[in-house]
Amino acid sequence: MKYFWMGFKKSKMGLAGLILFLIFLFAAIMGPNIVKYDPLSFGEVVDKLKPPDKVHILGTDDLGRDVFSALVAGSRISLSVGLLATVISMVLGTLVGLISGYLGGKTDILLMRLTDVFLVLPWLPLMLILAALLGSGLWNIILVIGLTGWAGTARLVRAQTLTIKERQFIERAKAIGSSPTHVIMRHILPNVFPIVFSNTILITAASILSETTLSFLGMGDSTKPSWGMMLHFAFESGAATNKAYWYLIPPGVCVLLLVLSFTFMGYAFDEILNPKLRSR
Repeated sequence: MKYFWMGFKKSKMGLAGLILFLIFLFAAIMGPNIVKYDPLSFGEVVDKLKPPDKVHILGTDDLGRDVFSALVAGSRISLSVGLLATVISMVLGTLVGLISGYLGGKTDILLMRLTDVFLVLPWLPLMLILAALLGSGLWNIILVIGLTGWAGTARLVRAQTLTIKERQFIERAKAIGSSPTHVIMRHILPNVFPIVFSNTILITAASILSETTLSFLGMGDSTKPSWGMMLHFAFESGAATNKAYWYLIPPGVCVLLLVLSFTFMGYAFDEILNPKLRSR
C-alpha cells in the first residue's frame, strides 16, 4: 500500500483526479448539511428561471427550485449510480473472463461469442431498449448500465487468465488436486485483480456518462435530481432559448469534472500497476 501511494503521489493527473473526486464525494455525503433548500420543493412563480443572486447562488430552474441544491443532491445520485453499475459490470466481466480463460474449450467459445455480441452491438441503442423494457427508475438504470458494460472487462480478464494459468504455481496447484474453483479464486483472481481494479476506475467514468445520457433522453427517474435529469428538464423547459445558462451549464460541467476525475485516477493507477508504462 505504501508503494502504491508513493507511486500515485508522483502522478499530477492522479492527484488532480483524486482532489476532484474527494470534492464530489464530500458534496454527496454532506449534501443535506450544506444546502438551504429542498432540491425537490417547488418555488414561487416569480422565482422561475431566476438568475443567480445572493439568495440562489446558481439561480433557479423552471419550477423555481434552487439549482445549487439540485446540483449537490445530483452528486449523490450520479456517484451512486456510477459506482453500483460498475460493481455489476466488474463482477460479471471478471467472472466471465476467469471462467472462459481457465476452462477453455467449448465454454470459452460460448462465453466469448456472447461477449462479442455485447461488444459489437451499439451500446446506446442497447441500453435504450433495455431501459424501455425494464421501465424508468434508478435501480433499473443501474441494472441496464451494469448488464451492458461488462464485455470489455471480460476480454481483458480472459487475456490475463490465459497467461497466468500457464505458470508453474498453477500447475502445482492442479497437481495436488485443487479444484478449478479453488485455483481460480485463490491463485488466478489475486493476480488479475490489479488490472481489474485499474479498469474499474475507467468503467465508473463510463457508467456516470451512461446514466447522464439515459436520464437526458428521458429514461431516468424524474423524482431523483440527477445531473442527467437536470439537463433533461433544462432542455424541455427551453432554458437554452431563454438563455438560462445557470440552469444548463452547471450540471454539464459537473459531469465533465467527475468523469475527468475518474479518468485521471485510472491513468495514474494504470501507470503504477502496468510495468510497461512505469518503465517509460
